[in-house]
Amino acid sequence: MAPRPAWKGYLKLSLVTCAVELTNVVTHTEKVSFRVLNRKTGNTVKRIYVDAETGKPLDEGNEIKGYELDDGDFVHIEEDEIASVQIESSHTMALDGFVDKASIQQIYLDTPYYVAPADKVSEEAFAVIRDAMAGKKMAGLARIVLYSRERPVVIEPLGKGMVLTTLRYDNTVRQPDTVFGDIKAVKTDQEMTDLAELIIDKKKAKFDPSKFDDKYEDALLELIRAKKAGKKAPKAQAAPKPSNVVNLFDALKKSLSDGGAAKAPAKKAKPAAKSGKAKAAAPKRKSA
Repeated sequence: MAPRPAWKGYLKLSLVTCAVELTNVVTHTEKVSFRVLNRKTGNTVKRIYVDAETGKPLDEGNEIKGYELDDGDFVHIEEDEIASVQIESSHTMALDGFVDKASIQQIYLDTPYYVAPADKVSEEAFAVIRDAMAGKKMAGLARIVLYSRERPVVIEPLGKGMVLTTLRYDNTVRQPDTVFGDIKAVKTDQEMTDLAELIIDKKKAKFDPSKFDDKYEDALLELIRAKKAGKKAPKAQAAPKPSNVVNLFDALKKSLSDGGAAKAPAKKAKPAAKSGKAKAAAPKRKSA
């Protein structure tokens, strides 16, 4: 069964328009999920709205959305009134600018969706827009109303279709300096950096998402199977927590020698002092 589209509307490039539909890239249908049960009866439970003042449950259909004002009062808004709010991006994604996708910082990228033509009539126009962007190696910027919010998006070619990624608004993103600003500048030892680079070279690999295993999910399934068979829950074996590195240089050398054939870089000869006398001993390394 084909996945249900998350949105249907139009993609527009100047005067060229085609019908498109968005489909979620991510699915959680195969993930372990739990229902809340009544411990005494074993029956499932359900959530109900309760009046915060009287404590009485609401009858079905008596709930309504409210927008709180500064004085604590509420403006009542009906669902059909919200649905009646329509702007261009409610039904049309107009490509109004093009950028290099790599120029968009990772912190602004949010949720991906597949974009496909919604019908046979739209396939040619869709292909023209897709191939034009692919030819110029550019991604399009647009806006879309999705789940009752207008969101900026970036759209780029992907095989026979396209992929749309919603973007976060600038005022919702914490800038790096607010977190990294207190990190002190550290002058690193070049020899230790060379060792770290060799470790990276040893571990170089091709990106293959099929190799990612959800070990926590596996542990949950093991727990479920044991409980289903009437056995005790498997005894958890906590992974050892890493300790702080006492000597960074020694840790790097040991990391490089464990399971790898790469050789550590030779120590660089230190230039002789101006007086012509050699130093008696090398200075001790600082501990991390």
